[in-house]
Amino acid sequence: MLRQRTLKTHARAVGLGVHGGHKVELMLAPAPPDSGIVFRRTDLPLPVEIALGVDTVCDTRMATTISPGGDPGAPKVQTIEHLLSAIAGLGIDNVAIDIAGEEVPILDGSAASFVYLLQSAGIVEQDAPKRFVRVLRAVQVREGEGAALKWARLEPYHGYRLAFEIEFNHPALDATGQRVTFDFSAGQYKRDIARARTFGFSKDVDMMRARGLGLGGSMDNVIVVDDTRVLNAGGLRYDDEFVKHKILDAIGDMMVLGRPLLAAYTAFKGGHALNNRLLRALLADASAYEIVSFEREQDAPVGFAEPAPAW
Repeated sequence: MLRQRTLKTHARAVGLGVHGGHKVELMLAPAPPDSGIVFRRTDLPLPVEIALGVDTVCDTRMATTISPGGDPGAPKVQTIEHLLSAIAGLGIDNVAIDIAGEEVPILDGSAASFVYLLQSAGIVEQDAPKRFVRVLRAVQVREGEGAALKWARLEPYHGYRLAFEIEFNHPALDATGQRVTFDFSAGQYKRDIARARTFGFSKDVDMMRARGLGLGGSMDNVIVVDDTRVLNAGGLRYDDEFVKHKILDAIGDMMVLGRPLLAAYTAFKGGHALNNRLLRALLADASAYEIVSFEREQDAPVGFAEPAPAW
């Protein structure tokens, strides 16, 4: 049987929220089988739990934000996508996440620090079958027309493969890879995707901060680009780091399902909002997906039965 996975013990992180700029403590803990991924706001007079699900997403501007029932007026947890990407990348099904603030800390701007935390806690199998959302027929969402066109698509695939293409018409970004395909069967999430950092443009900094955003951002956790070049002294971690970060985000956004996907995901100029629309479109059509598990590990897609290798 292909089994569910959780953490062996606890892991703790402290850092700044990239948008609010506040110091936040995060505690990751083991969770029972079939409990999924649950966030709990521990800084409130009465702690509030948010069990992850597509309908809990209440905001997708600049990041993915969740709240109970997707109520925009309820207590929130913002910027969850990098942590969820690491959880998905390591094949973890059940984890309890205590957070003493409104925003998951940005740490180094990628998923790498979360991968380190999760692996430091240890990953153990549980006596319950791992359950996947298997896409049975294609689902697509589109936005805009012509030069403004964006789209994202899920198709049947025996495994999990993501392809993303960016188009920013910017000298620094155009000089890097514009399209990347990543397949989970390769087992190289940590090497090929996890270290890709979020990025932003220096011309947008004043505008964002006037709106109360980006207050915790710096070159320690964001790739900053001016009109022509990358400003970070160390340059890029990957030749195609910009588009790889888009794949990192997409992996996290898709994990909002609460279960791993068996599908081929493809997107052009997409983002958090389009990703959430895609998941809602999938779940709105009961004939487009099914929940499956694998009694025999050899029947599962390649790479899903093996534990994630250490760094």
